[in-house]
Amino acid sequence: MSTIRNHVQLIGNLGDAPKITELENGKKVARFSLATNDYYKNAKGEKVQSTEWHSIVAWSKTAEIVESYADKGREVAIVGKLKNRSYEAEDGSKKYVTEVEANEILLLGNRPK
Repeated sequence: MSTIRNHVQLIGNLGDAPKITELENGKKVARFSLATNDYYKNAKGEKVQSTEWHSIVAWSKTAEIVESYADKGREVAIVGKLKNRSYEAEDGSKKYVTEVEANEILLLGNRPK
């Protein structure tokens, strides 16, 4: 049961090209947004699409895969966990962020042209 604690699986499309950063210690980190779609029928019986946006962060080898193969619009499957962090903005206010830390990424479909 411990493997399903804080476990996230998402399939969606990259909203933009990933931002890759190489840290001083040589590690790479990739950050990107992922759009997932859900469909339901409203009260009139019409099919409605709802899109959710997720902030994804990937480290080391996973970040290198993202850097090499993931482009805007690319469909991917992500397995990871939720991470919360906070930081101080330029105006001095404290900001809170929830991200999905990707442990695995599976490239689906074809690369966008």
